[in-house]
Amino acid sequence: MAAIEQDFPSGPLSVLAELESWRKEVNRPTYHMHKWWATRLGSVFRAILIGALSEDNTDIWNAFYSHISFPDKVVLDPFMGAGTALGEALKLGCTVVGSDINPVSAFQVSKALEPVDIYELQLAFERIKNKVQPQIQPMYQAVDPETGNIADILYCFWIMTAICPACKTHVRLFDTSIFAKNAYPRKVPAAWSVCFACGEINATRYNALNLRCSGCQREYNPQDGVAEGAKATCQNCGFVFRIVDAIAHTGRMPEYEMYALLILTAEGQKKYIRANEADKELYNRAHALLKQQNLLLPTGVIKPGHNTNQLLRYNYGEWRQLFNDRQLYCLSLLLQAILEEPNRNCRELLLLLFSSILEYNNIFCSYKGEGTGAVRPIFNHHILKPERMALENTVWGIVKGTTKSSGCFQTFFESRLMRALTYRQKPFELRAVKEDGKVSGEKVYNLSCAPIASLVNSFDALRSGKNRALLFCSDSAHLALPDQSVDVVVTDPPYFDFVHYSELADFFYAWLRLGLEQTRPEFGAETTRHPCEVQQRDARAFSEALAKVWQECVRVLKPDGLLIFSFHHSRNEGWEAVGQALFAANLGVVAAHPIKAEMAGASPKSQTGEPINYDAILVCKQLPAPVSTSLEAAIADTLALARKKFGTLSPDNQPARLSKGDRFVVLQSQALCVYSRHMGHLIDGKGAEVTLAQFLAATTGCLGAISAEDDEQAERAQEQAQSGAEANQFSAIVLTDLFDHEKSELMIE
Repeated sequence: MAAIEQDFPSGPLSVLAELESWRKEVNRPTYHMHKWWATRLGSVFRAILIGALSEDNTDIWNAFYSHISFPDKVVLDPFMGAGTALGEALKLGCTVVGSDINPVSAFQVSKALEPVDIYELQLAFERIKNKVQPQIQPMYQAVDPETGNIADILYCFWIMTAICPACKTHVRLFDTSIFAKNAYPRKVPAAWSVCFACGEINATRYNALNLRCSGCQREYNPQDGVAEGAKATCQNCGFVFRIVDAIAHTGRMPEYEMYALLILTAEGQKKYIRANEADKELYNRAHALLKQQNLLLPTGVIKPGHNTNQLLRYNYGEWRQLFNDRQLYCLSLLLQAILEEPNRNCRELLLLLFSSILEYNNIFCSYKGEGTGAVRPIFNHHILKPERMALENTVWGIVKGTTKSSGCFQTFFESRLMRALTYRQKPFELRAVKEDGKVSGEKVYNLSCAPIASLVNSFDALRSGKNRALLFCSDSAHLALPDQSVDVVVTDPPYFDFVHYSELADFFYAWLRLGLEQTRPEFGAETTRHPCEVQQRDARAFSEALAKVWQECVRVLKPDGLLIFSFHHSRNEGWEAVGQALFAANLGVVAAHPIKAEMAGASPKSQTGEPINYDAILVCKQLPAPVSTSLEAAIADTLALARKKFGTLSPDNQPARLSKGDRFVVLQSQALCVYSRHMGHLIDGKGAEVTLAQFLAATTGCLGAISAEDDEQAERAQEQAQSGAEANQFSAIVLTDLFDHEKSELMIE
C-alpha cells in the first residue's frame, strides 16, 4: 500500500501551495513559459508523487525535503497540459509518459523538457534583436510635449466605440474617465483621467469626485463613465442601449480610438500624455506597411463555441482580428526573424516565447496600472472578453534602467525563458518560514534531479536509457503503451463545463501553425478542436469520454497501480460525472485529500462570492468487492471523514476560513470514497439501492449536521485569533453550516 492511501500532509502543503501560487512563474518557471489554463501547483504534484511511489510507512512531508528518487518508476499523465506532473516526476528521477490531445499543450511541454544549448539560444536572440528591434522600436515612439524630445512609448490607450442606435453618434465606451492608477491606490493615490469633452489628460486621485479639466476648464466627476455593465448612455442624446446589440447591428468589428500614451523619456521619466495627430499618423504608417508587404499572418477562423460565441457576437471572425494593425505588423516581423533561425531547438523555443507574448500583445488587453505587471492579459478571466478600455503593448519592449515593459519579447526572454532554463539546471523547493507573524518562502536546493529529458518516439526507446520522456499528441483513450507498463498515473483532467481548452488554445495555435505546420503533423489541422477531446458541457457525455481515458489508464497500469488526480466542482453533477467515469473503468476512490489550488486572488475566483480555493486529490485503484451498509451509516462515515479532513487543515492554516465551496469539495470527495466501498450495496431505509446521484444529494443536505462540538472548536480558535494570535496571510477555517438543511427524498432510519 502506498503512503498516499493512508495519509497526506494537507495542512503544511496547503501553506506551501499558497506561497507558490502567488508567483508560479517564479517558483516553478518551467511550467509557465507559456499560457495554459488552470495549471495545478508543482509542490502539490511533488508530494502526490512521493506519496504514490513510497511505502505506507513513509512520512510524505519529511520526504518532501529529502533527496528522494524513484529511478525505476514510470509515471503517466494523460492530460499533461503544461507538463507540471511530468516535470515533477523527472525531478524525482522517474521515467515519464505524457499525452494531450491539444497540439499547443504537446508543443509547450516538449519545449519545457527538451534540452537546449543556452549559449546558442542567447546568440539566436541577439541575431533576432539586431534584425527586428530597429524596425519595431520606431513604431512606438512619440514626442514629449514638454521638451519636444523623442520618447519611447510604453503603452498606448485605446477606447472601443459604438454607434448610438438613436442619433448615430459615435459613442466612446469609457467605464470611467480614470484610465490609469497604481495597482495599490491607497498607497499611491495618483491617477489620470481623460476629459470626455476635449480629450485632455488630467492628473487626479483615484478616489476623486470632482476635477477641473486643464484643457477646457470643465468640471466633472472623474469616476463617471459612459458605459456601465452591458449598456451605454449616449452623451449626445441620452439614449441608453445594449453595447453588444449596437455593435452586432453594424456587421463589423468594434472600432477603437487612441486617446493616451504612457511614454518613457530619455531621462527615464514616465509621463501620461494625450495622443495627438502625429501619434495617430504613426499608427497609420504601420497600417500602410502591413498592407504593402507580404507578411506572415494567421488565417485561422473563429468557430462557434462556449468560449468563442462572445467574440462572434462582436463580429470577430478571424483570430488575426484580435490584434490591431500595428501589432500585426510588428508581430509578423518578429515571427519571420525567428523562423529564419537554423537551430531547431533554439528556433522552436523562441517560437514558444513568441506565442507566449501574444497573450499580452493584442487589443483585448487592459491596464492594471503601475506597481505591478502593468498589462492585464487577454486570458486574465479565462475567457475571450472584448475589452472596452484596451491597452496596446509594444511587442519588442523597453528595458531602460529599472523600467521594463510588461509582457514583451525582450523582457520575457529574461523573466520567463532564461529563468525557466536556469531553474531546470538548478531546481529548488520552497520552504514556508514564519517570522514576525508573516509567512514567506525560502528556496531549498539540491533535492531534485534536473527536469530535462531527451524525447523519444516509443516505449522501447523510453526504457532503454535514463532521463527520457515519451510524449503523445493524441487521444489518451488510445495510448501506444504496453499493458501493465506504468507504475502510477498522476493528472489534472479537464472540468467539463468550465474552461474549454481547445477554443482558447486556437488563439495561440493560429500563429504557431505558421512555424510548425511543415514539421509537426499535429499542426496540420485548422483548429485544435477534436471530436475525441474530453471537454463536453453535457455531464453524461463528459463522463463517458473521461471513462474511456480511465479505462486506458487501467490497461497500462501495473496491478494495484494508483490513478491520482485533482478535482473540484461546485455542483453534484460534476462529482457524479467523475464518479461514474471511475466506476465504468472499475476504479474506486480509496482516499481523498484537500489541498490548496490556485491563489485565492486569481481573477476568476475573486469575482465569486464563495470561491473554491481547494482541490480534492482523489486516490483511485481497482475496486475491491463492495461491502453492504445502510444509507444512515454511509452518511455518518462521510461526515466523520470530512470533519477529519477539516482538522488536518486547521493547525497549519489558521486563522482562516474555508469557503462554502471549499467545504462542499471536501465533503463530496469523501462521499466518493465512501460510495466506492459500497457501490451497489448501499441501501436506504426502504431497502432500495442508493445511486451515486442520490447519495451525493443526501450528503449535501446533511452537511449542516456537522456536530456542534466542531463548530465550538472553530469558534474558540477564531476568538483566540482575534484576541492576539499572530495574523498571517491565510484565512481562518470556520466550520459553519454550508447550506440550509435540505430535505432528502431518501429514507434514513
